[in-house]
Amino acid sequence: MQALIDLRSDTVTLPSPEMRKAMADAELGDDVYGEDPTVNRLQDLAAEMMGKEAGLFVASGTMGNLVALLAHAPRGSEVILGDESHIFHYEQGGASVVGGLVYHTIPTNPLGDLPLDKIAAAVRDPSNPHYALSGVICLENTHNRCGGTVLSLDYIAQVRELATANRVPLHLDGARLPNAAVALGVDLKTAVASFDSVQLDLSKGLAAPVGGVVVGSKEFIHRAHRARKMLGGGMRQAGTIAAAGIVALEQMVDRLAEDHEHARLLVEALIEMPDVQIDPATVQTNLIVFRLNPERWTPSQFITAMREHGILLGGFGDDRLRFATHYGISRADIDTTIAAVRQVLRTRP
Repeated sequence: MQALIDLRSDTVTLPSPEMRKAMADAELGDDVYGEDPTVNRLQDLAAEMMGKEAGLFVASGTMGNLVALLAHAPRGSEVILGDESHIFHYEQGGASVVGGLVYHTIPTNPLGDLPLDKIAAAVRDPSNPHYALSGVICLENTHNRCGGTVLSLDYIAQVRELATANRVPLHLDGARLPNAAVALGVDLKTAVASFDSVQLDLSKGLAAPVGGVVVGSKEFIHRAHRARKMLGGGMRQAGTIAAAGIVALEQMVDRLAEDHEHARLLVEALIEMPDVQIDPATVQTNLIVFRLNPERWTPSQFITAMREHGILLGGFGDDRLRFATHYGISRADIDTTIAAVRQVLRTRP
């Protein structure tokens, strides 16, 4: 049976041969005691690459965001974030459940940025006892539900200025931060210079099997470390998986440009096809979000038909569909996918 071409998500990546070897050969210790040298190396490497004082290895991006919010914001305060953000949609309200935090959502623009005037209006006056305090502002880069769009450095700097003026910390959900940095043509340090804290996922485009890292000041990481322990994130000989994260950061960032090129080739073909509704301006990295003519297709019909042609893609829970290019997908796979889409779209009257 021919192998399926899996374009559902960049989370389906398999570790590279170099990662597998590093995992097998990793020097280990007990990380709860702070004695796993491989975990310590990963944390130091991540902090150095992002220009922060310290880092923390976490089991997932969701855990990374949660420990960051818990470390920044006291109970009863507000998390200011976009209404299309991953934290709001896909992380089960963890900051409210665990931390007693309140989500203060504001509208997300089509390219993933939040209107500056809306952010400013969301920041509470701390002298008014009727309001919850503003605990933290969150941005997302790249933006998942907007199709992998990238926030500009100028925009981020404006949000930083606003956050500083109001003495509110600024957190980045950077699950796909390396994709953003590659698209911007800058290194990770430049991409996150304006943020007080950053969560970076190692198991998406960077292809590590497990985990993420959170970086920030030493004081912030101390608080985040306590939150991680409370959440059950104290892993013992975690160097076995941290080793893959080191390879991810050292070897897998620059190759993301290949994923972006594959996405560009795919979208250039899709915009020429009948029944496909897509804004090419939103395809800036490795994600392609689109709609089909609802009079001819439902998302589930198209997903089923594409699977019959050996192609997997994902739905967004509404009428949108998504392709995600990633490590392990070749140019030949993209050509096969384009041919399959054309054939499937011809099957309905």
